[in-house]
Amino acid sequence: MSENYHSGFVAIMGRPNVGKSTLVNAFLQQKIAPVSPRPQTTRRKQLGILTLENAQVIFVDTPGVHQPRHKLGEKMNAEAMKTLEESDLILFIADVTVFPGDDDNNLAGWVAKLKQRPPIILALNKMDRASNQQLEDIPSAYHQLVPQAQLHLISASKRQNLEELLTSIINLLPFGMPLFSEAQLTDLYERDLAGELVRESCLIYLQDEIPHGITVRIDQFTERNEHGAYIEATIFVERESHKGIVIGQNGLMLKKIGAHARKEIEEMSGRKVFLSLRVKVSKNWRNSEKMLRRFNY
Repeated sequence: MSENYHSGFVAIMGRPNVGKSTLVNAFLQQKIAPVSPRPQTTRRKQLGILTLENAQVIFVDTPGVHQPRHKLGEKMNAEAMKTLEESDLILFIADVTVFPGDDDNNLAGWVAKLKQRPPIILALNKMDRASNQQLEDIPSAYHQLVPQAQLHLISASKRQNLEELLTSIINLLPFGMPLFSEAQLTDLYERDLAGELVRESCLIYLQDEIPHGITVRIDQFTERNEHGAYIEATIFVERESHKGIVIGQNGLMLKKIGAHARKEIEEMSGRKVFLSLRVKVSKNWRNSEKMLRRFNY
């Protein structure tokens, strides 16, 4: 190993739905984080470990900072703030198709309050969707929020300018030995990833008023040798009326969610999966300390 080897933790921050998880998946060239068009897809901190010849970059995908409406939201914000304080580098991701909003301003304020502020890179995502006028006007507005940051225009979904961004990240990380084995891509177990992928499927298919009141518990994860894996999972909703929507007429919605989730889990794990889903009600679980602990939040 070269004496010029870099390693460290990169905290990925940004308001909900700016492409944080998409960027982590793009760098690792494998899906380890759930992605959906809805805000707050990421609920808990997750590591994405990229090991190269000259560096080990440990991306820390955090929940999107937002105005909390319940105890779960407060815990998500606290997790994001703790991650910023412990990181070697902050990667601030924003949407270059819109001007900074309240959440972006709040994030910049959080960074300013850090006692020991690490280097910052500002990655303006979704450049493939931006007009020439937006690319001309909006970057300077974000740079005013974090003037000390390096600025990069990228598209995580189209993999535009990611090599240049990665080079800047590596150069700003401290010198050091790798902290994880070369084969490890994340700190979550397959069981945890399966649960997140089931929830992702719910976010994709269900109506606007339901998805954020959903969580998933893996009840059984059994290896069946050459026959793959057997998974049983429970989808929890907050209202009885939501249970019927998740199941759908003649169970069609639940079948659609299960088929999509099974495909994603099989692609992630590289083997066949049998997935069995059921739906239960846990009223107001997002404001219950007991239930948040039970669901590992």
